Amino acid sequence: MAFKCLPKVRVPRSLLGRMLLLTLLAIVIAQTLSSAIWLSQLRTTQLEGLVTSARSLARSMTATVTYLRSLPLAYRPLVLDQMRSMGGTRFFVSLNDKPLGMPTLPLTARKKAALDAVDQVLRQSLGPDADVSVKFVSPHDLRIFNAGLKLEELPRSWAHFALTLEPVNPPVLVTQIQMAPGEWLYIASLLPEPYTSLEEEGLPALQVWFIALSSIFLLLFIGLLVHWQSRPLKRLARAARDMSLGEDEFKPVETGGGSEVVEVGRAFNTMRARISRYLTERSQLFSAISHDLRTPITRLRLRVELLEDEQVQHKFGRDLDELEMLVKGALQCVKDTDIHENIEPVDLNVLLDCLIEPYLLPQGNGRVTLRGKALRPYAGKPLALRRCMGNLIDNALKYGQNAHLRIEDNHNAFMLIVDDEGPGVPEQRLEQVFEPHFRLSGNQQGYGLGLGIARSIAHSHGGEVSLQNLSVGGLRVTLSMPRNAD
Repeated sequence: MAFKCLPKVRVPRSLLGRMLLLTLLAIVIAQTLSSAIWLSQLRTTQLEGLVTSARSLARSMTATVTYLRSLPLAYRPLVLDQMRSMGGTRFFVSLNDKPLGMPTLPLTARKKAALDAVDQVLRQSLGPDADVSVKFVSPHDLRIFNAGLKLEELPRSWAHFALTLEPVNPPVLVTQIQMAPGEWLYIASLLPEPYTSLEEEGLPALQVWFIALSSIFLLLFIGLLVHWQSRPLKRLARAARDMSLGEDEFKPVETGGGSEVVEVGRAFNTMRARISRYLTERSQLFSAISHDLRTPITRLRLRVELLEDEQVQHKFGRDLDELEMLVKGALQCVKDTDIHENIEPVDLNVLLDCLIEPYLLPQGNGRVTLRGKALRPYAGKPLALRRCMGNLIDNALKYGQNAHLRIEDNHNAFMLIVDDEGPGVPEQRLEQVFEPHFRLSGNQQGYGLGLGIARSIAHSHGGEVSLQNLSVGGLRVTLSMPRNAD
């Protein structure tokens, strides 16, 4: 037997949505349990009251039977006619030649309890051998007198007061007791309020309104509380994103909310101040290193020129070139990944058009294709993004001759996919190529920093650069940057 896959339940991602969902579930479960317990107790209490009322009604019937039995046979019909003419009696009583047959109503727990209580009291008073019939009958099926008259065929003063309760038509309790051979006492009555209908009611409307209003107010107050507590967290998240983008001006995050949130805000301000101070000192340190290293390298080159042995001069020159290349590579790496710019909306379509335009000319060094467009501007650093995407395109053209670009953009993330037609990268070295100065072969030109710089810039924007070898040959480089804070 095949089962269909159930639809996946979507859970809210926001703190407010999850808190409201959990609160709503807690309210529903708690109110359901409490309402079930309360309703069970209410029905038990009502059932006890119903049995008590049925017994009281049965004792009144017993008194009526005893009174009629005390009268001479000739006076009984006269007394019953007088009682009907007076009206306003609790019972409709008549004497019949035989028990009247009428369809009975389906038994429920409450009807059965009432019938058992009435039957028990009557048999205790009249004797266990008394011929007694007790049943509930619908007002529409009720028959009266030997002729089997319907209720609406009788004078209104005779039976309607005792057997109707407009606009409700409750069941009628019909009791038939044999007084003597060929003489049956017929007693029809209604149970007293609030047990007239004998139906098990659900939750009262007032209780339902109370549950609904209390749930609405509780959700409203919790929503306001979570919103009030989440505002400092949103400010903290915004400050963390601005910090990852390298915002120069340090502005302490405004603390607020609960004590725990305030403590987190203070810790973040302290951490941000330390990182800002560290970055400033690092920039000063590399500036000093650049100045200090260039001077001795230049001085050494001058001294090498004074050497008479050309072979030694060539060796020293080669070592100095390698040293200078390492210094320039390290400084370029710091310079390219530490771009101090303001964050602003960047039109990525224009940026990419400018990057690929040189390669579309006949004299270009390669061929570049572009598919797709960015849906809207991206909030980031223009020069850094230009350098990041430019490095990816240059890397594809350098090692794969041709670069095929594709843009995938939605409200969650922007993705730039760059495919080349080169040999690819061994699987075990897909992460190693991001390391500074790493080259797959010794005859490759450059400093080996392009992919590392591109990934560092992507990380500063909260994104990522990943590599994947294509099955048809070539390497796929994917730049993904989130848009959730645009």
